[in-house]
Amino acid sequence: MTLPDHARYTWGGDEFLVVEIAPDMSLEANFVSNSIAVGLEQRDLPGIVDICPANASLLIRFDPDELPHTELERAVRELETQVRQVSGGVLETRIIEVPVWYDDPYTRETAERFREGYHQDPSGTDLDYAAAVNGLADAQEFIRRHHERPWIVSMVGFVAGLPFLFQLAPQAEQLEVPKYLSPRTDTPPLTVGYGGCFTAHYSVRGAGGYQMLGIAPAPIYDPDRRLADFGDFSVLFRTGDIVKYRPIDEAEYREIQAQVDAGTYRYRQARVTFSLAEALADLEGHNRSLLEALDVA
Repeated sequence: MTLPDHARYTWGGDEFLVVEIAPDMSLEANFVSNSIAVGLEQRDLPGIVDICPANASLLIRFDPDELPHTELERAVRELETQVRQVSGGVLETRIIEVPVWYDDPYTRETAERFREGYHQDPSGTDLDYAAAVNGLADAQEFIRRHHERPWIVSMVGFVAGLPFLFQLAPQAEQLEVPKYLSPRTDTPPLTVGYGGCFTAHYSVRGAGGYQMLGIAPAPIYDPDRRLADFGDFSVLFRTGDIVKYRPIDEAEYREIQAQVDAGTYRYRQARVTFSLAEALADLEGHNRSLLEALDVA
């Protein structure tokens, strides 16, 4: 995908700057958004309150009494130019393995309560529908396609600790699934859902409209920071993280839950370098290198 030559800058009142990199999500747009966010954080300008990178844009909140809006815009435009001039940028990040019990009874039961008037196909399951709209043989093929390639966390937010993830797959093989016709008023915590081209990993119980694929046994938001993976922050995922979903059965789901209750569970993870140039040139090869790092962790 070719990005626009320049981002679109707009102001939200006196305290917010919105930078729209592109109108659509792509690896290139997301990389530019995250790179600007990292660069702005490293500059440590006085008056920056928060930096929120999103799929193809970022939102910056600032204190205009400490940082004039003209100075902020000049700094961000300089960073945008630098980021775009770098050919084949890299991101030092991590790959995390996330176990998922696909086609579990909890999301199935919830889906059954929200069929008529909520869902496009009340006669089947969310997984059946996801497979059908993608022209796949059955739900098991959709599950395989969902977990066989890694994902990149394109943004975190909307609900505390909730990540949106974009699969590292060729555009022709991207899975796309419409959201519910009308949002549910209930979604089990740690549901793994799908809407548009994104996976959403629900951090807490609540409303939602993504098709439900399965459920994870370990928290991704731990406000009490009981588990070692949350030692420095209550949210597991950060933008730019790479995620590999791993299918598990009920027995392993219960086993991991017991480890969580005991405070001993650790996510399997490794440090990796994500290269935009390598991903665009040979996505499957770059995916293999990412997964190999996890295999030796």
